[in-house]
Amino acid sequence: MASKIGKLPVAIPAGVTVSVADNVVTAKGAKGELTQKINDLVKVEVKGTEVVVNPSNESKAASAAHGLFRVLIANMVKGVSEGYTRVLVKTGVGYHWEVSGNVINMNLGFSSDFVVVIPEGITVTIDKEEKLTITGIDKQKVGEFSAQIRKLRAPEPYKGKGIRYENEVIRRKVGKTGVK
Repeated sequence: MASKIGKLPVAIPAGVTVSVADNVVTAKGAKGELTQKINDLVKVEVKGTEVVVNPSNESKAASAAHGLFRVLIANMVKGVSEGYTRVLVKTGVGYHWEVSGNVINMNLGFSSDFVVVIPEGITVTIDKEEKLTITGIDKQKVGEFSAQIRKLRAPEPYKGKGIRYENEVIRRKVGKTGVK
C-alpha cells in the first residue's frame, strides 16, 4: 500500500539543486536554502531532474510518511525557486497597521495596540494601506505567521470587520433586526 501523492516524482526546475545526505534533504535555489530531516520510513533519491520518494516497507505508517515527505520536499523546491506569498486584508473603520524595521504596529480597535515581531526569513510589505503581503521561502513559516496575525482580529460574520485572507469569503449572517 503506497500513497497516491507519494508516487508522483517532484520535478526540479532549472537553477535549483537538491541533495540527500544522512537522512537530510537540502534544496538550494535563487531565493535561498532549505533543509528537511527525513524519517527512516522513506527513501529519497535524486534521479536526474526529479526527486523520487519511496516507502521503506509496507506498513501504514510508511505509507503516510511517503506522502508527507514527498509534499514537504515539493514545498521546499517550490519555496527556493518561487517563494510563497500570503496577503491579508483589513476591513473596519479605524484599523491601522504599519511596518517599521522588523516590527508590525497594529491598531485593531482594542484599547491597546499590538506589536508583532516579524520572524527571520519573512518579508512583510503594506500595499495601499489595507493589504499586508507576507512573503518567504518556507511555506510553513509564512502560513503560520499570517494565521497568527489573522487571529488577532478574526473576521466576524455580522459586519465583516476584521483581518481576513485576500481570497477568503466571509459568510455573512443577518443580525437581530433583519429577522422579522
